[in-house]
Amino acid sequence: MIGEYFRPSAAIMNSLPGRPALDLPRITLAVLFILGIIAAAGWILRPFLPALIWATMVVVATWPLMLRVQARAWNRRWLAVTVMTVLLLLVFLVPLGFAIDALVSNADEMAGWAQGLATIELPRPPEWLAQIPVVGERAVAMWQDIADSGPRELARRIAPYAKDVAQWLAIEAGGIGLMAAQFLLTVVISALLYAQGETAADTLLCFARRLAGNHGEEAVELAGQAIRGVALGVVVTALIQSLIAGAGLGVAGVPLAVVLTAIMFVLAVAQIGAAPVLFLAAGWLYWRDDTGWAIALVIWALVVGSMDNFLRPFLIRLGADLPLPLIFAGVIGGLLGFGLVGIFVGPIVLAVTYTLAHAWMHAPDREACRQSTTTPDTGHTRSPEPGPLAPTARNDAASE
Repeated sequence: MIGEYFRPSAAIMNSLPGRPALDLPRITLAVLFILGIIAAAGWILRPFLPALIWATMVVVATWPLMLRVQARAWNRRWLAVTVMTVLLLLVFLVPLGFAIDALVSNADEMAGWAQGLATIELPRPPEWLAQIPVVGERAVAMWQDIADSGPRELARRIAPYAKDVAQWLAIEAGGIGLMAAQFLLTVVISALLYAQGETAADTLLCFARRLAGNHGEEAVELAGQAIRGVALGVVVTALIQSLIAGAGLGVAGVPLAVVLTAIMFVLAVAQIGAAPVLFLAAGWLYWRDDTGWAIALVIWALVVGSMDNFLRPFLIRLGADLPLPLIFAGVIGGLLGFGLVGIFVGPIVLAVTYTLAHAWMHAPDREACRQSTTTPDTGHTRSPEPGPLAPTARNDAASE
């Protein structure tokens, strides 16, 4: 206690002979210079950051696969890198080719739909629509009003929204070229990372170790596990769901099944699921009086929608030992905050935060433990008082 009151101040310590004085302006300017260099480097690399992030996610998620390919390719790294690069190109080119083929093969049918919009007539509302609670009667009245107004009135109502949709499509079409360039850049960076993956990983681990010691290295390793967990649990589940749902669309005779499958894959990655597209397709079949196929597609949508309840947790557990709510919150929050790449960035940020917080809370702090278990008057140890999160006696007995 006496040492606490008579501890020398920092000014006295700096004035002692043999101890160098603290040059605060120099330290401040050095820190500002380092921050400026980091900001300038980030600004220069800004056009490449999306491709670099995507390439890092792809390489980390598929690194075990690359090692298997290398083992089968007579342990030749360049041959394994070539195979993985070709596979990445096929991931983009094959769906694009199927989508273009589907659009070309259904061009006449789409033109017939466009011409038929001028003469379309809505049938009478179905009886089950009026039985829906709260909104049933209002939906029937709206349906009947649109049916009585005729095609011209319907076109007049849709025209303002059609203009906005056309503008949005024009903007998105202009970004297709940029997206293709970003994808090719991602493939190039991925090939470089495949070739020099060990060096890049060692550099990152060395930086994390210098920054936070062993905890920094553990955080980097857990970030890699989070990437693989998301790739297995989210992307693979979305791929399986979209393929099974697309097969159902093809069997039911829904046109543009390949394009709809790609849309369902994006929706499944975004945690929305493939069910909305299947329900819309079932409604279209019901509209065409294919009631049997419509009912079958609704049942198929329920089956496909329930697959992620058991498939996604199983796959995530294979990739990372992380709490499932942490992964789901990271995927949804990252998607809303950073776009599509956020499905990987979000879980990584939460996983690293979770790891550092867990390590900090469970770090050995002997002084704090001694002060919390020692009475200030007598110095004898005392047992800590149970808090709201402390286990009860019944839980202790059960654990024993």
